[in-house]
Parts: sequence; structure tokens; C-alpha cells
Amino acid sequence: MEFLQFNKIVKHVIKLETLYRQGISLEVLRIDELHPVISGNKWFKLKYNIEEAKSKGIDTIATFGGAYSNHIVATAFACKALGLKSVGIIRGEEPKVWSHTLLDANNAGMQLIFFSRVDFKNKDFIKEKFKSNKWYWVNEGGYGLNGAKGAAEIFNWIDESYTHIVCATGTGTMMAGLIKAAKPHQTIVGINVLKNNALIDEIKNLLTDDEKQKSFVLLNDYHFGGYAKHPQALIDFMKTVWLQHQLPTDIVYTSKMMFGIIDLLEKKHFANNSKIIAIHSGGLQGNLSRPLNTLPF
Repeated sequence: MEFLQFNKIVKHVIKLETLYRQGISLEVLRIDELHPVISGNKWFKLKYNIEEAKSKGIDTIATFGGAYSNHIVATAFACKALGLKSVGIIRGEEPKVWSHTLLDANNAGMQLIFFSRVDFKNKDFIKEKFKSNKWYWVNEGGYGLNGAKGAAEIFNWIDESYTHIVCATGTGTMMAGLIKAAKPHQTIVGINVLKNNALIDEIKNLLTDDEKQKSFVLLNDYHFGGYAKHPQALIDFMKTVWLQHQLPTDIVYTSKMMFGIIDLLEKKHFANNSKIIAIHSGGLQGNLSRPLNTLPF
């Protein structure tokens, strides 16, 4: 899309003794390097929502998220770059001290409106409250058919040689898009970062009947206590991944994904000679919520 300059996406090869023992290859697709701010899967999930808004002559994108939301800051920067206005409906009362995410979004021109956690859950109520405004609404995390359509384009960097594509899941939008684009012999593996066993139904709601017959699995054992929970064991794991593989991960999504992959390899979940690619979906800005020097990257 015009005015947006993107970087080259690279693949990061992971070398583990476990892989050699099982004849398995593991690569990480670094879509987090796509853009300094609109990174990872965020742009893919925004792309067709923004295109639809512009086709309808709407110049304001309104969306939802928390005080540390990658989606919020990505939306703010994308809209600024494309000459659009943006509105962020933020979960929780306005804090006395704004997070770096809120500051960055505000500096990019996003209007921030705070709702209590109770009221935030009622998205229909919020949309009704602002119905007189000509806003194009994007669901939290970009969830929806437009988001999944964009996420399917991540397959532009995934060829048919891969047997397994692994991703972290929040709303499930990216996983749905990957399922849409997958070939019959490929399996999509989602690592659920939330304590939400209903997520699989939300993913299936974005799929056609034929797509539901494809090979995919959502694993619910690696959330480390729930969304954004990051006990010391996970922080230590992130440090190890960086020191051994020079791969930066975030506290919400990709660290849990990598932990899950390595655990699954140790448990011989993948057949010998599998070729795995994991999607680094971005979110590194979320690490700024941690105290300074907590992580070595």
C-alpha cells in the first residue's frame, strides 16, 4: 500500500541437537522485521480492513486494545503513514502514567478513549455510543475475515516444502489465515497464549466448511498462566533462546510459541524429517513493560 516502506523478511535457522537426532529442520520466519512499528502479523491483519475503509470513503479507523497492545500502536502508525485518522478504545480506566504503547500511539495521532474493564467487554455498547461518527471499526487484534485474509498472505514466504507451520495465537486470526492458505499436506499448529479453550471455535468461525477439513491443531498447554503472564521461568527461557540462537522473543506471544515448539520436539510430537517453520509475529515492543535490563536484547 502506498506510503508504507517495508523491510525484507528473512528466515532464522534454529540449530538444536534434538533436531539433528530426529532429522527435523526448524526455521523462524521473521515477519517481526517487516517494519519497526507495524511489525509482525499486525500489518497483515490491518491491510484489508484499511483498504475497505478507504473504498467506502471513511478516513477514521477505530479499534480496541489494552494499554500495552501491539495492535493499538501498529494501527496508529499505519493510519498516520496512510493519511488516516485513528481512534483507540482502551481497556481500563486512564492510568496516571501512560505506558510507552499509549504514548507512542498518541504521538502518532491516535485519539485514545478509556473504558472500564466491565464496559470494555460490551463492544456493541461502545460502537452504539459513537454511532454518529463515521468510523470504520476494526475488532480487537484485527479479528475477522479481513484480518484472516491478510494473514493468509504470510504464505508468500512459506513454500510447499514445509510440513508444519507453527504460530502463537491470541485472537486466532493469524492461525485462521494460515489454515486458509495451507496446502493439503501441511499442518498448522497454534500455541494458545490465553487460558481460553473456546478459541478453537473462534478460529473455525473464520473458516469455510472445506477449510475446516484441513490439518490443524490448537495447543492449550503453554500459556504460562494466561494472557501476558510471564513468570521467571519464561523470562529465563527467553534469555536462553537469545544467548543460544540470537532470536529475540516477546513476553506474550513468541516466547511461549518457542517454548512450546522445543517441548514438543523433546516429546517427539513431530514426525522424523519434518520441516517446521515458526512465525515470529512481532510484539517485541511489549517487552518494554518489563524493568530495564531484564532482558539482554
